[in-house]
Amino acid sequence: MRVIGFDPGINVTGFGILDYNKRNAKAHGYGVIKPPQKNPLQDRLKYLHEETMKLLKNFNPDVVAVEDIFYHKNFKSALMLGQARGMIILAAARNDIVCTEFAPKKVKQSVVGNGNATKQQVQYMVQNILKLKEIPTPFDSSDALAVGLCYINQQQFVQ
Repeated sequence: MRVIGFDPGINVTGFGILDYNKRNAKAHGYGVIKPPQKNPLQDRLKYLHEETMKLLKNFNPDVVAVEDIFYHKNFKSALMLGQARGMIILAAARNDIVCTEFAPKKVKQSVVGNGNATKQQVQYMVQNILKLKEIPTPFDSSDALAVGLCYINQQQFVQ
């Protein structure tokens, strides 16, 4: 099974591609999508959607896992995050790929064992779980790998 996890953002969106087979998760790749910040919002959203479509076509995942919106003090930031998530969810739908969403605390609980873990703790655990030689950076990509691991962990409980 191939899972692609996303940590959505309007400025930087992290992605992580995981292959899972018989209780063994392996990182196939990870990185970030960075829409040009000087462009208007509609162009950045279009860029995010197009790059997500390319990832889905190139890596052919079975599942897309997306981090849900966490409660922001800043309403405008939450709204923009929701728009970025929408572009990813739309890309999954256009490719007929199942899309699941996980709350940030659920992701942290699943990977670190603590729903209030720091980004550094998530990064460290992702590296250890996936047996990566280097710490996955930036945080956006390690968070995206964590979202994918959360999906895999949840599937183990369901099966």
